[in-house]
Amino acid sequence: MKKRVKILSFVLSAVLLASCSVSESKSDSSKADSTASASNSRSDYKYGKIDIPGKDGALCGAPIYIAYENGYFADEGFDVNLISTDFEARKIGLNNGSIPIVNGDFQFFPSIENGIDVKVVDGLHEGCIKFAVKPDSDIKTVQDLKGKKIGVDEIGGTPHQVASLWLENAGISADPAKGEVTFLPYSDGNLEFEALAKGEIDVAALWDPLGSIHEKAGDVRILFDLGTDEYFKDHFCCFLYASSKVLNEEPEKVAALLRAYRKAQEWIYENPEKSVDIIVNKKYAAIEDKELAVSLVKSYGYPSADKHNESWDERVENDVKYFVDGLSKIGYLKSDPNEFAKKIYQKVDVK
Repeated sequence: MKKRVKILSFVLSAVLLASCSVSESKSDSSKADSTASASNSRSDYKYGKIDIPGKDGALCGAPIYIAYENGYFADEGFDVNLISTDFEARKIGLNNGSIPIVNGDFQFFPSIENGIDVKVVDGLHEGCIKFAVKPDSDIKTVQDLKGKKIGVDEIGGTPHQVASLWLENAGISADPAKGEVTFLPYSDGNLEFEALAKGEIDVAALWDPLGSIHEKAGDVRILFDLGTDEYFKDHFCCFLYASSKVLNEEPEKVAALLRAYRKAQEWIYENPEKSVDIIVNKKYAAIEDKELAVSLVKSYGYPSADKHNESWDERVENDVKYFVDGLSKIGYLKSDPNEFAKKIYQKVDVK
């Protein structure tokens, strides 16, 4: 009996030791996930729980995903809940302060002119939108788009606004009342691609990575690339917009959010491959070709720590003025361009 007890005790000890050994031999990525989870689940958040739109599947949402997964939001005092919303819901949330910050292009400018109370507070990244046509399409240039159907994710969203500015600069009206082009919204990029393949639309305006994935597969030809087009290249594709209500009542809260975003931008600059691993493994964007994803992330112009200085804020302000001038020129903005540009941008001290 004593021998049996000793043997049982020995076996139990061996099992426990083996279990500890397995537990301690987690991979670095698993440890990073555990660290992020612990950081994002703690209860001592200075600013409490907030909603941030960050589930649209776009690869260029990388700073949001990385700030969340690496714990930068949590480090700055936020219990972040990533949500999926459309353009209208974002405007309402910003206006009443329930959503403190969102990323978006100049699609917000006309809405600000019409009364939505938000400010541009930072720049996020450069080009991440492509317009695709079928490989055998007779559409070769923007001039060939007259009378055509263009698929977008939503009316008023960034691809729609980019397409509108591109068309108007070429002398083609994007006003639906004039009927020179037709915009059709699709809630999912894959549905938009299917519509293109079936001939239901002539052009698909797609967020990365979908356009690039299908281009590499030979399914589409890229007609327009926001990152290389002469008018758009080297300018911010997406800005960060803060609720004026939150800016006025809790400016330090916006500053803390910007610190989290900037930490994420700098980490992506230093670690594009690791960033893609996180984005793909956590299924933030549907792309299996990690080499392609890395090349796209690198093309978005995320800044190093050295770039986040006074000249960075000046660049943001200059790009706001650049697109205000562009939208004013084609009649999308009615206000005085100089006054309006000054009104909608607000520099935030993030230190």
